[in-house]
Amino acid sequence: MILGDWGTSRLRLFRADGAGGWAKREGPGIGALDAPAAEVLDRTLGDWRGAAPVRLAGMAGARGGLHEVGYVDCPADERAWRAGAARFRLGDLHVAIAAGLAMPPGAVADVMRGEETQIFGALALDPALGRGAQLVIHPGTHSKWAWIEDGVVTRFRTFFTGELYALLLKSTLTRLEGAAEGEAAGFADGLGAAGEPLLGALFTARAAQLREGKSAGWAKGYLSGLLIGHELAALPEAAAPITLIGAPGLTDAYADALAARGRDCQRLDGDACVIAGLERLED
Repeated sequence: MILGDWGTSRLRLFRADGAGGWAKREGPGIGALDAPAAEVLDRTLGDWRGAAPVRLAGMAGARGGLHEVGYVDCPADERAWRAGAARFRLGDLHVAIAAGLAMPPGAVADVMRGEETQIFGALALDPALGRGAQLVIHPGTHSKWAWIEDGVVTRFRTFFTGELYALLLKSTLTRLEGAAEGEAAGFADGLGAAGEPLLGALFTARAAQLREGKSAGWAKGYLSGLLIGHELAALPEAAAPITLIGAPGLTDAYADALAARGRDCQRLDGDACVIAGLERLED
């Protein structure tokens, strides 16, 4: 089978390579399509296209994606999530798209697409996550915190951290010319400023370049540390064990920020979790 994580910024397809690993191909995300989604999928599949079924997670199921799929309300276990998937034919392709998760009516409105597949994949890879209370954090464009009780996703919350960071990199805060080094020091300084009011602390990224000789790289790191620090300030004092799921660079940054707050975590690779989750989709 061919498995795919189709996000806003990119499409990642995986196919077993016959040697215990996974071959990988990439294409544009749903938010960056240069042709209808079905054409982009066909083009990215290339010579992989054939009789193998295709299972997709993420924005492939969003309105304006490949095929809209509804949400499963929390609390949701793997069985309810699998039942919510859409299965259909796309030409000669057999396609399944995973459902997203949503907070139920009456709760603060929130939705996720893609992260739920990683959560259920993580539960398959590490059965210990299915015991007791757990907090799973997915760093990314829209960072997700999901609370799990005995394998059931009971609730979650989205933080606008990654997209806000990308927007700020195009703002006057980082528009000054300067050297690229200093990002690690800036990240640490941003974490240290996370206790200050956010809107005021943001402008330090520019002012410190003008008055203290800080580099453009420092400003970039400062904004990252400041935003991640503000996100993690929402952690309660007595939180459940924390698992980070995502790309190594992002999970490393969050792990450093958690360590600065005296919190431990484990890290799982996002690709491995989405593959494991999609393998569960039609079991």
